Amino acid sequence: MLHIKKRTKSALPEIPFEKIKNFVLGQGYELSLVFVGDKVSKQLNDKFRRKNRPTNILSFPYSETDGEIFIDPNVVKRELKFERTTLRSYLTYIFIHGLCHLKGFDHGSKMDVEEEKVKKKFADIFV
Repeated sequence: MLHIKKRTKSALPEIPFEKIKNFVLGQGYELSLVFVGDKVSKQLNDKFRRKNRPTNILSFPYSETDGEIFIDPNVVKRELKFERTTLRSYLTYIFIHGLCHLKGFDHGSKMDVEEEKVKKKFADIFV
């Protein structure tokens, strides 16, 4: 199951978040996806990563079947200036990245392979 909470005024593109979540983590995984602004993002990033700035995404695995992702669309939009893609594609990639962390992956080649597998499955988004 997927619960989406939008706590920011940022407009978001249509993305099949639940389908992607189910592909990566399975239908039985309980995920809360929260869109927040810079203030909350910065507070969470400072508290849990000791980095005093907003961040694009934070993933919190609570158990093997339960977790939460926080995405700051403002940061994603600022980072988009350096990417050669659309907001929809980049936001989807950021979400996939967070899901891979919930699945237990750390940054590195194994995570890159997993992300590419998911991107291939949802290739229509990455056009």
